[in-house]
Amino acid sequence: MASSPAVLVLAPLGRDAKIAASILATNHIASRVCDSLEETLPLLDEAQCLVVAEEALISSDRKHFAAWLESQPAWSDFPIVLLTMRGTEFDKRLAFLDRYLIVLERPFLASSLANSVRSALRARARQREVQSYIKQTQEVADRQKLLIRELHHRVKNTLANVRAMMGATAKSSGNVHDFVRDFSARIVSLADTHSMLTDDYWQTASLYRLLESELSHYETHDRPRIVLEGPNVALVADIAIPVGMAFHELASNSSKFGALSLPQGRLDVRWSVSTFGNAQTVNLDWRERDGPKVEQPRRRGFGTTLLEKVVAVQCDAKVELKYHRNGLQFTMALPLRDTRLVPAY
Repeated sequence: MASSPAVLVLAPLGRDAKIAASILATNHIASRVCDSLEETLPLLDEAQCLVVAEEALISSDRKHFAAWLESQPAWSDFPIVLLTMRGTEFDKRLAFLDRYLIVLERPFLASSLANSVRSALRARARQREVQSYIKQTQEVADRQKLLIRELHHRVKNTLANVRAMMGATAKSSGNVHDFVRDFSARIVSLADTHSMLTDDYWQTASLYRLLESELSHYETHDRPRIVLEGPNVALVADIAIPVGMAFHELASNSSKFGALSLPQGRLDVRWSVSTFGNAQTVNLDWRERDGPKVEQPRRRGFGTTLLEKVVAVQCDAKVELKYHRNGLQFTMALPLRDTRLVPAY
């Protein structure tokens, strides 16, 4: 669809419209001649300037035109070149045009019309620049408000998580030293997840990086024993934080009692993404092997509670812990809410 001409010409009597359009065309200014104000009104939103003969407005119903001008946003002063007869007084019925007018008396020189229209188009271009600046400023302000709301929400959730971690760590610690060690490790893990979210423009964290951050400390480079395999998935904050905490608990438990506590121990973490309709789900499988023989725990620790309560409820995930004799297995079906697949590293 071709763009609308920048200039509308309304001069239905005599040859004024034809002459004005010809002068503008000679000066490489696109225009469209209108036969009536009713025809002109629907075109004003796309036009940049109106050249109009005084008598065309006086003989027409002007209330809709006046209302359109009145409804213009603060940045807009729609330019109007009004063609009047030399020696006549300005008609007071057109007083509503005052702030928009460039008055050109007839008969006029071709250069006078061309220069008047060019001046009007330059003014309109500057107004459009102001419009763009206002729009960009508003978008920045809206994003800032969104980020502040997100920050308040995240701080509130984080403090709740810290309080829960502190209480659970205190219950499971035999002494102050154990409490400080375990609680500090959990705080560091939580801080790492927050750093990933803050560093990312979209406020998301990579599933791969969450795992890598928790497990890289236990990898042996001369004889690798940890496998991380699956598509990279970006998790929004409400999912990334509890999932990151869950990975920390699994890694910590494995380093103390599971496969990562022994040099020959192995850990495979594999995941895939399934799609059903518009919904996507991450299916993750954490499987340990070649570590100490596994037995069903006699009491529920913080890690188990986090996996089965917080992750399952807050993330709407299906989680399962299986205590196989040859190694722990953890499976999770995690729905991806407002989440994107991102390119591989």
